[in-house]
Amino acid sequence: MRLPYSELRNRREIIAWALYDWGNSAFATVIIAGFFPVFLKQYWAADTDVTISSFRLGLANSVASLLVLSIAPVLGAIADQGTFKKSFLMSFAAVGIIATGALFFVSSGQWPLAIVLYVIGGVGFASANIFYDALLIDVTQKRHLDAVSALGFALGYLGGGLFLAFCAYLTLRPETFGLDSSTHAVRVSFLLVALWWAIFTMPLWRYVREHRGKAATTLKAASILGIRQLRDTFRAVRRYRQIIIFLAAYWLYIDGVDTIVRMAVDYGVALGFTSQHLIFALLVTQFVGFPAAIAFGWIGQRLSAKTGILIGLVVYVGVTLWAYKLDQVWEFYAIAVTIGLVQGGVQSLSRSLYARIIPENSSAEFFGFYNLLGKFAAVIGPALMGGMAYWTHSTRVSILSLLVLFAGGAILLLFVDDKAPQSEP
Repeated sequence: MRLPYSELRNRREIIAWALYDWGNSAFATVIIAGFFPVFLKQYWAADTDVTISSFRLGLANSVASLLVLSIAPVLGAIADQGTFKKSFLMSFAAVGIIATGALFFVSSGQWPLAIVLYVIGGVGFASANIFYDALLIDVTQKRHLDAVSALGFALGYLGGGLFLAFCAYLTLRPETFGLDSSTHAVRVSFLLVALWWAIFTMPLWRYVREHRGKAATTLKAASILGIRQLRDTFRAVRRYRQIIIFLAAYWLYIDGVDTIVRMAVDYGVALGFTSQHLIFALLVTQFVGFPAAIAFGWIGQRLSAKTGILIGLVVYVGVTLWAYKLDQVWEFYAIAVTIGLVQGGVQSLSRSLYARIIPENSSAEFFGFYNLLGKFAAVIGPALMGGMAYWTHSTRVSILSLLVLFAGGAILLLFVDDKAPQSEP
């Protein structure tokens, strides 16, 4: 798949937009998936039972998600009333960047402060993504949504993977960089993530032009109109049948996707794999995800975004069945590669398909709903797995319950007409 640059007059805007994903993915890989959970147990809460620290981390994630859930649709509706998407993105990114960098200064044993900064950083990261997604419509035409969305996810996988690899090397060889210990290297990594995120936010601020909203020219006027708009959208939701069907499908299958992401490390630990194997598998997924997301953009352009998502869901069904019988290290790596092949594609094509069927002048508001459902992801899956494990007394059997999510999402997606125009609320 190649971006049709000859047809695009705003190539610089597209690259600048996609580079934000390259930059902020360092937070997702290094902070969320990598260093923070381990450092919380081994440094900030070293004298605390691991089950208690796990509970605190889980609670922190829940609080961050609930905060984003409470503000996402409202802020999205406000942003649609004027040219506020970029401003909101920059404000929340700044909050996340400052909180991430501040983790460097948190001393051993200060787990409450670390948790608070982690929550603030997570809220900034997730909230900024609402407006980043909404700007997709501003930087490209509808016929190029799949390719441009895929470019963003692809650069996110590559940037996040490269930065995770660098930070992992930094902690393994701290003396090479003049650092006195791995602990010092991890703390420096927090500063570097903040710097990386900030640097690659600048091109978006400098070059991406936001289309003017509906009416408001001041934030106060936009707030009044946005809240009124959100109320009207809830009342008129029956007019958006295709959007409702898609969001229901997305809720199911993205829950399955996120559940697999979140349970992979624990599942590997339960099978006796070492931490080195798990880190390497995470890196494999990131680097495979880069070209795969680009390839899925090509599939979306040639066959349709819906077809590409359905292909990815069929692969996830196969992965789930394979994971049921998994018992060798090479199989764990093979599954990591397979997930990398489809994970970014399902995510990027879901975003571009959704952008295609929502009202253009309400993009931030509707992406607020989209990200809201994304934040509810990995709620149904763990409950299904827990219930199945209780009844069958088998962790392996419990993973098969995810088939319900992938199959249910795929069936609903079949009823989505991705060419149906949507009227304004």
